[in-house]
Amino acid sequence: MADMKVNLCGIEMDNPVMAASGTFGYGYEFAELYDINILGSFSFKGTTKDERFGNPTPRIAECTAGLINSVGLQNPGVDKVISEELPRLAKCFSKKVMANVSGFSTEEYVYTCKKLDSCPQVGWLEVNVSCPNVHGGGMSFGTSPEAAAEVTRAVKAATTKPVIIKLSPNVTDIVSIAKACEEGGADGISLINTLLGMRIDLKTKRPVVANRMGGFSGSAIFPVALRMVYQVASAVKIPVVGVGGISTAEDVIEMMLAGATAVEVGAANLVNPYACRDIIEELPEKMKKYNIESLKSIIGGAI
Repeated sequence: MADMKVNLCGIEMDNPVMAASGTFGYGYEFAELYDINILGSFSFKGTTKDERFGNPTPRIAECTAGLINSVGLQNPGVDKVISEELPRLAKCFSKKVMANVSGFSTEEYVYTCKKLDSCPQVGWLEVNVSCPNVHGGGMSFGTSPEAAAEVTRAVKAATTKPVIIKLSPNVTDIVSIAKACEEGGADGISLINTLLGMRIDLKTKRPVVANRMGGFSGSAIFPVALRMVYQVASAVKIPVVGVGGISTAEDVIEMMLAGATAVEVGAANLVNPYACRDIIEELPEKMKKYNIESLKSIIGGAI
């Protein structure tokens, strides 16, 4: 029987497949379609200290093998997430969930992470220093090794649960930023967030997205994500979560060979709401095809 179990920062998961933040809401919407307990876990919608309405519309633009989004971290704020969203999730998901956190200052990151750290449902804190869709926050921390390390140290000092730093691909040297986070005490690295992209409407001759640019995701970015996971996993000693363009069970295996302990499926959920379920159900067959008895055994196998 195929052994799909992995251990991410001290927490054992039935399989390495998670849904990525921003593509799975707070989980219960998908629970109406299938039993989401089949997932290893999922990272819920990016959460900030205060409620955010997000960016103006239109926020989405389609493109070849992907899409561009500029949602702008729309969320009800951490207090409502804890009082309303997590209790609803508890009715349909019995595993530990990953809390995705964004902020506009180190103090905001610490405040939000500290609140979520106290929630029994939360297994990991995924600290997003990489969002390209907001001004003055997110990616401004993730493009500097010093700033990313500062956020990492501050969050680690205020929390007890594993802290996984989510990094931006929109940088020159991803390895130096990942290593700075490791030195700052990060328990893991999650990468990549979206690339920065845009589309122009030929009829109006104006950008399709109101914010002009947005996060480019989808299967088109998989080779970039794979390359960065490989580079970072080769350079750090902490676990790496591979994100970006994953849409098949074979993508999962490839990402794990590049060094990922677990993976997150993002844009594929927006195209096919059953994507994560289908990938997990296909994994045993693909493991057999490639003579893999245990997924743990292939982590970093290509390095």
